[in-house]
Amino acid sequence: MYWGKIIGTFVGAIVGVLLVAPVLKILAVAAGYFIGHQFDRGFAAHDQAFDELGAGAGRLSEDYVRALFMCMGHLAKTDGRVSEDEIRAARLVMYRLNLAPSRVRRAIHWFDEGKRPGFPLIHVMRELRRVHARRADQRLLFVRLLLEVVLAKSRMRQRERALIWTICTELDIGRVELAQLEAMIRAQKGFRRSPAGSADSARVRGAYRALGIDESSTNDDIKKAYRRLMNRNHPDKIAGSNPDAATVAEAGRRTREIRSAYEMLKARRSIR
Repeated sequence: MYWGKIIGTFVGAIVGVLLVAPVLKILAVAAGYFIGHQFDRGFAAHDQAFDELGAGAGRLSEDYVRALFMCMGHLAKTDGRVSEDEIRAARLVMYRLNLAPSRVRRAIHWFDEGKRPGFPLIHVMRELRRVHARRADQRLLFVRLLLEVVLAKSRMRQRERALIWTICTELDIGRVELAQLEAMIRAQKGFRRSPAGSADSARVRGAYRALGIDESSTNDDIKKAYRRLMNRNHPDKIAGSNPDAATVAEAGRRTREIRSAYEMLKARRSIR
């Protein structure tokens, strides 16, 4: 993680231009770098927490998932209309959390409940904190996932930001932590829109195609597709049919392709 150091150093350099003494200029740049480094440490910690929780998200309690998707629906409806980007982002969260089909159906129902007038946001947040008061990582994950849906649109409106802050206040999450989460998600969005990010997305789409599945597949679907294709294509599996050299070479190439695709998706989706 390096965005914090880059931005911090840049800001420090700008401040340094306003200073006269060379020593103060150097100190301003050094201070900017240090502050950015601290930001990056928080960034990395949030990513690690997400990976650990995301990998075992099937163990998230029913009340946690219910509150999450109800709040998503409430935030999405705040401006009067739920956009396609918000729906797509909410769906992606369902799949990233590896919810079983029955839980996906319930999550959609809870999302719709959250859109209704009179949604008791404060009550839902206080009940969530009562149950998960000691799990700071789960509370941070909760806000991060909400932000991923809110920031799926081009901009966050003032009413949405106020509601996010209300949720943070109820979950005892400070402004610095909220700023880190928002900056992290915005940086990731910026990367995805860059040439490097586009190339990375193309590789991920290629991995799904190699396994004969799509992005809506669950982690279990990915595992099953991998095992099925390896069982069908591995050179050892076709040895009994006395294949020619070209067939064996193609089987080896296909096996490497399948394994590479699976390893990529395994890392991206924290599959264990």
